[in-house]
Amino acid sequence: MAPPLPGPLAHLAPLLGHYGYWAVGAVVLVEDFGVPAPGETILIAAGVLAGAGRLNIVAVAATAFAAAVLGDNIGYLIGRSGGRAAVHRWGRYVFLTPKRFQAAEDFFGRHGGKIVTVARFVEGLRQANGIIAGTTGMPWRRFVAFNALGAALWVAFWATLAYLVGSHITAVYDEISRYQLYLLGTAGVLLGAFVARHLVRRRREL
Repeated sequence: MAPPLPGPLAHLAPLLGHYGYWAVGAVVLVEDFGVPAPGETILIAAGVLAGAGRLNIVAVAATAFAAAVLGDNIGYLIGRSGGRAAVHRWGRYVFLTPKRFQAAEDFFGRHGGKIVTVARFVEGLRQANGIIAGTTGMPWRRFVAFNALGAALWVAFWATLAYLVGSHITAVYDEISRYQLYLLGTAGVLLGAFVARHLVRRRREL
């Protein structure tokens, strides 16, 4: 009998059917250090299968959480080891001067914990989260703590929701994504205003 995965998730049925938890762990892991992979999608699909009794929801959540934390730490190491050199060598070509990079480091140093936690829920930031934290020099222990918090919230939210709503997950996901765009737009405007105020203050101090 075919796994009960709705339309957009159906293509993951063979992968989950054959590899199970290994598939969840591998896809979430590689997504979290920048490889284009459907990490969130496979977590949701596994949650649906768990709701249908084909996987264990605790095992799905534990696997996804461990893979998410490990993947972001790999990204952090990539950013920490090579990111700064790349910025100083090539940054001027995209108007990222050492002075601007220093301002970004200062900003991330003060607010990086919030960014790392929330970025887990944002497509694009989820993949680059660890690399950015490593590149800007965020302390590793601080990164691990907030990264684990974000991973726990992300896994708990999507795994639980998929487990409970089952085949209705695509409709629910679309609705959440629609409102998420509004929230992200508002957050982007507020963040832009905050950064602009920060830069103006720094310029006055110089």
